[in-house]
Amino acid sequence: MAEIAPESPFALLSEDERRAWFAYMKVHLRLRYEMNRQLRADHGLSLADFDVLVALTSDEDATLSVSDLAVRIGWERSRVSHHVRRMAGRGLVQTSVSAEDKRVTVVSLTASGRETLATASPSHIALVRTMFLDALDDHGTGEFAEWFEKIYDNLITHGTLPRPVDHP
Repeated sequence: MAEIAPESPFALLSEDERRAWFAYMKVHLRLRYEMNRQLRADHGLSLADFDVLVALTSDEDATLSVSDLAVRIGWERSRVSHHVRRMAGRGLVQTSVSAEDKRVTVVSLTASGRETLATASPSHIALVRTMFLDALDDHGTGEFAEWFEKIYDNLITHGTLPRPVDHP
């Protein structure tokens, strides 16, 4: 690995810590780029659209409040509100006022959104398998999942977002 300047904030990390962090960031950024590119080219969806559609399927009724959706995908509520407004304009979701609390906006998956997700999912999963999962063997996949589950639990413990209801 290249020398790190003493004034770099990453000089505070050990060489192995830097290696792990930089490897994660390279994969994270590149994989999100590739997934976004593929979804846009093949299905006219952004990765953000896909994230919202998948999150809505985590609910039995495919309906979440804007706040719950924000927690589920790790976005600010204002970003969710703006994004679902654009998606509603394309017929992928619909928004309404909660029957229980008129101050709460709920987002629901439409039939068109469900169909779009079903159409986009096979090629998206093929890309994930090719670019990510195929790099792991059967033993490595389970071990990798365990490490990321530990990291996720650490994020819940030390982060500011609550654990989504569908994440054990």
